[in-house]
Amino acid sequence: MTNRKTAYPGRLAGRVTLILMVVLVCACSSSAHSTATATATATATASASTTAIENACEQVSAVLSDGPDPDADPVGYAEAQILPLRQISVSNQALHGVISQLADAYQKFFASNGKSSNAKEDVAVASKTLNSICPGAAS
Repeated sequence: MTNRKTAYPGRLAGRVTLILMVVLVCACSSSAHSTATATATATATASASTTAIENACEQVSAVLSDGPDPDADPVGYAEAQILPLRQISVSNQALHGVISQLADAYQKFFASNGKSSNAKEDVAVASKTLNSICPGAAS
Protein backbone atom coordinates (compact mmCIF):
# COMPACT_ATOMS: atom_id res chain seq x y z
CA MET A 1 0.00 0.00 0.00
CA THR A 2 1.18 3.47 -0.79
CA ASN A 3 1.51 6.18 1.76
CA ARG A 4 -0.66 9.15 0.66
CA LYS A 5 1.78 11.70 1.96
CA THR A 6 4.63 10.36 -0.13
CA ALA A 7 2.53 9.57 -3.19
CA TYR A 8 1.20 13.13 -3.67
CA PRO A 9 3.68 15.53 -2.10
CA GLY A 10 2.88 18.28 -4.66
CA ARG A 11 -0.79 18.37 -3.73
CA LEU A 12 -0.10 19.22 -0.10
CA ALA A 13 2.39 21.91 -1.03
CA GLY A 14 -0.04 23.29 -3.61
CA ARG A 15 -2.87 23.44 -1.09
CA VAL A 16 -0.70 25.18 1.49
CA THR A 17 0.40 27.69 -1.14
CA LEU A 18 -3.20 28.28 -2.21
CA ILE A 19 -4.33 28.83 1.39
CA LEU A 20 -1.48 31.28 2.00
CA MET A 21 -2.33 33.20 -1.17
CA VAL A 22 -6.00 33.48 -0.19
CA VAL A 23 -5.04 34.74 3.26
CA LEU A 24 -2.66 37.33 1.80
CA VAL A 25 -5.18 38.56 -0.77
CA CYS A 26 -7.82 38.93 1.93
CA ALA A 27 -5.40 40.77 4.20
CA CYS A 28 -4.32 43.16 1.44
CA SER A 29 -7.89 43.76 0.36
CA SER A 30 -8.94 44.47 3.93
CA SER A 31 -6.02 46.85 4.42
CA ALA A 32 -6.87 48.79 1.26
CA HIS A 33 -10.48 49.06 2.35
CA SER A 34 -9.43 50.24 5.82
CA THR A 35 -7.10 52.84 4.32
CA ALA A 36 -9.82 54.13 2.01
CA THR A 37 -12.29 54.28 4.89
CA ALA A 38 -9.80 56.08 7.14
CA THR A 39 -9.04 58.61 4.38
CA ALA A 40 -12.73 59.27 3.77
CA THR A 41 -13.35 59.69 7.49
CA ALA A 42 -10.42 62.10 7.87
CA THR A 43 -11.64 64.15 4.90
CA ALA A 44 -15.17 64.34 6.29
CA THR A 45 -13.84 65.34 9.71
CA ALA A 46 -11.61 68.05 8.22
CA SER A 47 -14.53 69.36 6.18
CA ALA A 48 -16.79 69.46 9.24
CA SER A 49 -14.07 71.22 11.22
CA THR A 50 -13.59 73.81 8.48
CA THR A 51 -17.33 74.44 8.35
CA ALA A 52 -17.47 74.82 12.14
CA ILE A 53 -14.61 77.34 12.06
CA GLU A 54 -16.27 79.28 9.23
CA ASN A 55 -19.55 79.41 11.17
CA ALA A 56 -17.76 80.60 14.30
CA CYS A 57 -15.90 83.25 12.29
CA GLU A 58 -19.24 84.52 10.97
CA GLN A 59 -20.55 84.73 14.54
CA VAL A 60 -17.46 86.64 15.69
CA SER A 61 -17.74 89.03 12.73
CA ALA A 62 -21.40 89.65 13.54
CA VAL A 63 -20.62 90.35 17.20
CA LEU A 64 -17.75 92.71 16.41
CA SER A 65 -19.79 94.63 13.84
CA ASP A 66 -22.45 95.38 16.44
CA GLY A 67 -22.35 98.07 19.12
CA PRO A 68 -21.10 101.65 19.29
CA ASP A 69 -18.65 103.03 16.77
CA PRO A 70 -15.22 101.94 18.02
CA ASP A 71 -13.60 105.17 16.84
CA ALA A 72 -16.18 107.45 18.50
CA ASP A 73 -16.64 105.42 21.71
CA PRO A 74 -13.86 102.83 22.13
CA VAL A 75 -14.72 102.11 25.78
CA GLY A 76 -18.42 101.60 25.01
CA TYR A 77 -17.49 99.43 22.04
CA ALA A 78 -15.22 97.29 24.23
CA GLU A 79 -17.98 96.91 26.82
CA ALA A 80 -20.48 95.88 24.14
CA GLN A 81 -18.19 93.09 22.88
CA ILE A 82 -17.30 91.30 26.12
CA LEU A 83 -20.45 89.29 26.84
CA PRO A 84 -21.36 88.41 23.23
CA LEU A 85 -17.82 87.14 22.59
CA ARG A 86 -17.95 84.98 25.72
CA GLN A 87 -21.26 83.48 24.56
CA ILE A 88 -19.84 82.15 21.28
CA SER A 89 -19.48 78.37 21.49
CA VAL A 90 -16.65 76.92 19.41
CA SER A 91 -15.28 73.36 19.35
CA ASN A 92 -11.96 74.43 17.79
CA GLN A 93 -9.64 75.04 20.74
CA ALA A 94 -7.36 77.52 18.95
CA LEU A 95 -10.25 79.71 17.87
CA HIS A 96 -11.93 79.40 21.26
CA GLY A 97 -8.69 80.57 22.91
CA VAL A 98 -8.37 83.58 20.62
CA ILE A 99 -11.99 84.61 21.19
CA SER A 100 -11.45 84.36 24.96
CA GLN A 101 -8.22 86.33 24.65
CA LEU A 102 -10.05 89.11 22.78
CA ALA A 103 -12.90 89.18 25.31
CA ASP A 104 -10.34 89.39 28.15
CA ALA A 105 -8.51 92.21 26.37
CA TYR A 106 -11.76 94.15 25.91
CA GLN A 107 -12.57 93.54 29.60
CA LYS A 108 -9.19 95.02 30.64
CA PHE A 109 -9.61 97.95 28.25
CA PHE A 110 -13.11 98.67 29.59
CA ALA A 111 -11.98 98.29 33.24
CA SER A 112 -9.23 100.87 32.65
CA ASN A 113 -11.73 103.20 30.98
CA GLY A 114 -9.53 103.04 27.88
CA LYS A 115 -6.52 104.49 29.70
CA SER A 116 -4.32 101.37 29.87
CA SER A 117 -1.84 101.21 27.02
CA ASN A 118 -1.22 97.55 27.92
CA ALA A 119 -4.94 96.77 27.56
CA LYS A 120 -5.03 98.64 24.24
CA GLU A 121 -2.04 96.61 23.05
CA ASP A 122 -3.72 93.37 24.21
CA VAL A 123 -6.79 94.23 22.11
CA ALA A 124 -4.57 94.88 19.08
CA VAL A 125 -2.65 91.61 19.50
CA ALA A 126 -5.81 89.54 20.06
CA SER A 127 -7.48 91.20 17.06
CA LYS A 128 -4.50 90.44 14.86
CA THR A 129 -4.46 86.81 16.02
CA LEU A 130 -8.19 86.51 15.41
CA ASN A 131 -7.79 87.93 11.91
CA SER A 132 -5.19 85.24 11.16
CA ILE A 133 -7.86 82.59 11.77
CA CYS A 134 -10.92 84.58 10.67
CA PRO A 135 -9.67 87.07 8.05
CA GLY A 136 -11.29 90.46 8.48
CA ALA A 137 -13.34 89.52 11.54
CA ALA A 138 -11.74 92.10 13.81
CA SER A 139 -11.29 94.83 11.23
